Amino acid sequence: ERQLVESGGGLVQTGESLRLSCEVSGFDFEDYVIGWFRQAPGKEREAVSCISGSDGSAYYSDSVKGRFTISSDNAEKRSFLRMSRLKPEDTGVYYCGAISVVYRDMCQDPTTAFYYWGRGTQVTVSS
Repeated sequence: ERQLVESGGGLVQTGESLRLSCEVSGFDFEDYVIGWFRQAPGKEREAVSCISGSDGSAYYSDSVKGRFTISSDNAEKRSFLRMSRLKPEDTGVYYCGAISVVYRDMCQDPTTAFYYWGRGTQVTVSS
C-alpha cells in the first residue's frame, strides 16, 4: 500500500524555523518526485518545492526560494523540508505528494491526478 506521512508541523513565531518530514512507503523512492505543497484557509493548494528521487534535482516556488530547503534520504525513504525565516503567510497545511518521475514536469501542479498524497501537517506562524 502506498502511503505518505507528514510530520514536524507546529506553531512558531515569525523568523523561526521548522523541519517537516515526509515518510514514504510502498514506493520505489528513486522512481518518484516528492512534492511539498501548502494550503492556507480559503485558498487553493500551491506548490512549495519538489525533489526528484532519481537525481535530486529540486524546484522551489519564488515565495520560498532562499528560505526553504528540500532534501531526501533515499535509504530511509524520507523527504525533508527545512523552513527558515518563517513568515505569517507561510501558515497553512503542508502536504507531501509523490508523482512518478515520468511526470516530473507536472510536479508543481497540485491538481494532477497522478499525485499520491499524505494527510498533511499544520504549520502556523504567528506575527
